[in-house]
Amino acid sequence: MKHLKKLALCLTLATFSVVSAQEKPTLYLIGDSTMADKKNPEENPEHGWGQVLPELLTDAIEVSNHAVNGRSSKSFITEGRWEIVLETLKKGDFVFIQFGHNDQKFKDSTRYTNPFTQYRYNLERYVKETREAGATPILMSSIVRRKFNEHGTLEDTHGNYPLVVRMVANDLDVPFIDMQFLTERLERKLGPEKSESIHLHFEPGENPYYQNGKHDDTHLSYTGAKMIASLALQEIARQDLELENYIKPQVLEAEIVTLKD
Repeated sequence: MKHLKKLALCLTLATFSVVSAQEKPTLYLIGDSTMADKKNPEENPEHGWGQVLPELLTDAIEVSNHAVNGRSSKSFITEGRWEIVLETLKKGDFVFIQFGHNDQKFKDSTRYTNPFTQYRYNLERYVKETREAGATPILMSSIVRRKFNEHGTLEDTHGNYPLVVRMVANDLDVPFIDMQFLTERLERKLGPEKSESIHLHFEPGENPYYQNGKHDDTHLSYTGAKMIASLALQEIARQDLELENYIKPQVLEAEIVTLKD
């Protein structure tokens, strides 16, 4: 009898563990290379800002990064990547939605979207289907490219795409994190020279991963990725969104850069 009771207790604990694991929410990320995980992170200086999120969130939430280099709001659907997310998306989960960089590529019909028509439609679809699964969508505008002109002014490269994200968020009452604005202020505060450190700027021979050098003002270094991910999470907390409960306290307390203009 004692053995049976012990077996029953073990089965109960095992069942509880399985249920607890199933109830653990997941944060899904869908987007492009600025958010994506990069190969060989120990050697590769490039990191997507979504790649560092597990470091900044507690163990009470999982991070499932589905962002992929070169994808637009259109190609992410046509390649079946959104369907893969939907297959496991459950009640209580969250979805970061950030596209725009590759939707602009009008010379590539597989990726380009008109911001006011197909791009908007795709964002609305992501929001609708996320909600139908019982999860919470969070819309995000794209992070800026580091493009300073000769006067030291940071120039916009995204056109109407961030505006449409804001419009969809407003019309569908979706949480909106203005990553364009947050990263624009970060780039401007760092300035033309210091902002190189959050991107990929290496002279030939300076970094073994880029023997021939690298000058990339779109993608991020580990430092840049962590700063930008922290800014996103701090804004989530500022808006008092539910996801705030899973952010490590030190992230909320950290002063990434003084952003007061």
